Amino acid sequence: MKSKAFTLIEVIVATFIITVGIGGVYVLIQKTISDTTLLTGRFTAIYLAQEGVEIVKNIRDTNFIKIYEGELSEDQWTQGLTGCESGCGADFNDSFLSLGNDDIFLKKDEGGFYDYESVTDAPFKRKITIFDLVDLDGDDIDDQIKVLVEVSWKEKGNDYKVTVQENVYNWWQKI
Repeated sequence: MKSKAFTLIEVIVATFIITVGIGGVYVLIQKTISDTTLLTGRFTAIYLAQEGVEIVKNIRDTNFIKIYEGELSEDQWTQGLTGCESGCGADFNDSFLSLGNDDIFLKKDEGGFYDYESVTDAPFKRKITIFDLVDLDGDDIDDQIKVLVEVSWKEKGNDYKVTVQENVYNWWQKI
């Protein structure tokens, strides 16, 4: 006579398969959450690094307006950007790069903006470095500078860094 009931071995095998399946899903979910946290930090660092380049361009463009209005001479297009060969810091609303802000943590305000003046600490540090460019003969290239922005942070005991580099040009031509 054939029994239609499960044997004890079949129940144990089915329980094992279900347990392994649920354990695998659990590990996958934990890995996804961990990777999402890391990627969120990386994306934020990339945006903060790009913002550093945009801050430099904004200072340069403000200088061009001052040149146009006669407040600066044409060779002063890098005013507020010099002295940062070893690193500077700046907020999105600064009109110059400041020494010493490159080794302190950014802060986050209620609106989600990062600066150095808010209350809530953020894990990111931003260092803006300005280099003069030289040609093959070793002479300075007067109409451009190299901007290097490094954003570093620590997450889950590991150090991370994102670097963005761009050449910024003196495109000003007096009309």
